[in-house]
Amino acid sequence: MSPRRIRRDRSGPPDPVPGPERTESWPDGDWVVRRVPGAASAKAYRCPGCDQEIVPGTPHVVAWPADGARMPGGLALDERRHWHTACWQHRLRRGPEVRRRGAP
Repeated sequence: MSPRRIRRDRSGPPDPVPGPERTESWPDGDWVVRRVPGAASAKAYRCPGCDQEIVPGTPHVVAWPADGARMPGGLALDERRHWHTACWQHRLRRGPEVRRRGAP
């Protein structure tokens, strides 16, 4: 006889369906945000919120300032950052900026 599977209740609202980018208004400005599903994530990134690696296959968020008009082509490519979803949602609660050792 095989062991019984335990189904865990996942509380909280379901994640929005991944899709095109959208603009979010926060106290620190307007941001263009794109959700990246785990299947579409094939590269490792460094989260600016927690300074930990976002490993390939991890769903996460890509965000950049909505004021892309000042950038060539209207897209702030140099300012795009890949965040863990929870780090993005809680970034305004964090203390002083976290930096890796050796970073300028």
